[in-house]
Amino acid sequence: MTDLRRVVVTGIGMLTPLGMGIEENWDSLVNGRSGIRRLTSFNAAGYPTQIAGEVKGFDPRKTLGDRPDLDAIGLHTQFSLAAAKLAYEDAGLGDTHVPPERMGVYLGCGEGTPAFLWLANRIRESFRDGKISIPEFLKRGREMLDPRKDIEAEPNKPVYHIANAYNACGPNSNCLTACAASAQAIGEAACTIVRGDADVMFAGGAHSMIHPLGVAGFNLLTAISTHNSEPEKASRPFDLKRNGFVLSEGAGILILEEARRAVRRGAKIYGEIRGFGCSSDAYRITDVHPEGRGAAQAMQNAVRDAGIGVEDVEYINAHGTSTQINDKVETLAIKKVFQAHSKKVAVSSTKSMMGHLIAAAGAVEAAVCLLTITRGVIPPTINYEFPDPECDLDYVPNVARETKVDIALSNSFGFGGQNVCIIFSRYGGDAR
Repeated sequence: MTDLRRVVVTGIGMLTPLGMGIEENWDSLVNGRSGIRRLTSFNAAGYPTQIAGEVKGFDPRKTLGDRPDLDAIGLHTQFSLAAAKLAYEDAGLGDTHVPPERMGVYLGCGEGTPAFLWLANRIRESFRDGKISIPEFLKRGREMLDPRKDIEAEPNKPVYHIANAYNACGPNSNCLTACAASAQAIGEAACTIVRGDADVMFAGGAHSMIHPLGVAGFNLLTAISTHNSEPEKASRPFDLKRNGFVLSEGAGILILEEARRAVRRGAKIYGEIRGFGCSSDAYRITDVHPEGRGAAQAMQNAVRDAGIGVEDVEYINAHGTSTQINDKVETLAIKKVFQAHSKKVAVSSTKSMMGHLIAAAGAVEAAVCLLTITRGVIPPTINYEFPDPECDLDYVPNVARETKVDIALSNSFGFGGQNVCIIFSRYGGDAR
């Protein structure tokens, strides 16, 4: 990142299985409480996996007001708008004027929840003589389809709604690079400010794949945990007995701001975005490269962009999904990049408590890094009971650690080998 236009974070909005807002999430994180429970949003009887990290008690009307379109907008948009509102208020942007053309939105959002039950019922109603009657299916669909809901399921719709709500007429975009999406959105939003195209950006993402098709798909890939008997213990990154990630939902939105502007208005500053690194494994659609090639490259790129040495990094919020392959390979990649320092740097996976928010994971974990820096506590990796010889770093097991952290690295690695790493630091220096 350039010294001419530095980028700081002045607002945080979080909506996760651990709660809504900074304090609810942080209290659970530092006390090692899991948000994983048995599924309630649909009947998962018969599925190998019957647990998830659902957002609990979210009332969109209470949070967003009695909007006339609330029955049509997707869950990903509802989550995004809620997190954006929290971030906007946290940043105090309502007390300052931002020219509309200088404020933008860059998100990494997944698609909205598919109308699975609606589709299943239309198929059932269309059976004639033991097979589907296509004319009858189309007739029933035309009678009952709400085109607004179909349009609102698109991944870019949260960007539109946030821009519309806050009159953000600057750069607007959405990327969907799997589990790295919202981290990529934050990195690229920061670059937008650095190059002078905006002064303030909403950046982050939202996603929910907790629906029959999402859970079935990940079950078929054997990617998610089947530890149904004790949901709170199902996500166990780096533990020898891990057996898959836990599917979760939610949103994370950060307010990024050009540093001199933030200082002039007396904004609270959580930290600075110091480095941004990307790479591709160019290997397989679901598996990471077994030597950690892409992950290592992304971390190296972020360190170089930050202009620091690897020994300056004090905390790594790991991608740490709780799958056998990811955790082993991420450990290997950290060792490659950090060498001897890999045994000294603290590494933890907050997915052990909140599960995997897929496209939204990187944004929420970026927020965790910033809170770690400002509050001096590293959240733990819970459910770490049985050490794995191939995962032998300091994973801050089970109990939070009070310590000063000035520089933190957040790792986000997506299906298809899409890797994003962001370095955050305590803000310092003259930005007048």
